[in-house]
Amino acid sequence: MTTITLYGIPNCDTVKKARTWLAAQQHDFTFHDFKKQGLERATVEAWLAQLPWDVLVNKKGTTWRALSDERKTATVDAASAVDLMLENPSIIKRPVLDKDGQFSVAFSDAQYAAIFSA
Repeated sequence: MTTITLYGIPNCDTVKKARTWLAAQQHDFTFHDFKKQGLERATVEAWLAQLPWDVLVNKKGTTWRALSDERKTATVDAASAVDLMLENPSIIKRPVLDKDGQFSVAFSDAQYAAIFSA
């Protein structure tokens, strides 16, 4: 039995596309709204075991741009990125997909088709 969890925030367009794709392909999944439900350090650390921190931290979004220069320059490795993501979940590039403990970030039709055909 495949276990699928999609992490994100419901009003994000990319998250909406991923949720629509999963539903259209009839994949049962759990949606975890990390703004409302929060994130545990262990979850973020599990992501970082497979994904580079600089991929998970969205440096193109408004949350990153709103950070102080000191905070930006202090985010230099996985440990500092974990703290930043727990403090500001909006900074996480979305969505994060957990399919049976294998993680991917972002969404495209081709990316998800490849993940679910494997």
